[in-house]
Amino acid sequence: MFQALADRTRRDIVRRVMLEELSVSELADSYEMSFAGVQKHVAVLERAGLVSKRRVGRAQIAHVEMGAIRTVSSLLNELEEVWRARVERIDDLLAADEAEGQ
Repeated sequence: MFQALADRTRRDIVRRVMLEELSVSELADSYEMSFAGVQKHVAVLERAGLVSKRRVGRAQIAHVEMGAIRTVSSLLNELEEVWRARVERIDDLLAADEAEGQ
């Protein structure tokens, strides 16, 4: 999932599809790349389980998989807590070192 979200275009596609379901053609109209290029980005997101497509007539409609987005969000929140705790510990160590030096 994180590898799929590492690309700016794919993150933008996820954001846009979270707001409303869009066809791959509608997505492609917004980027300065070929339709095939956008299709490949959507395919990467689809393989990661972040986006699904369904066919409506001739159009392929992309929609976000909220369960996967919640999983990513949860993992990022856990990582943030770990790093915040580490930074706080460093701050404490620096403050203690500074107090000893005075």
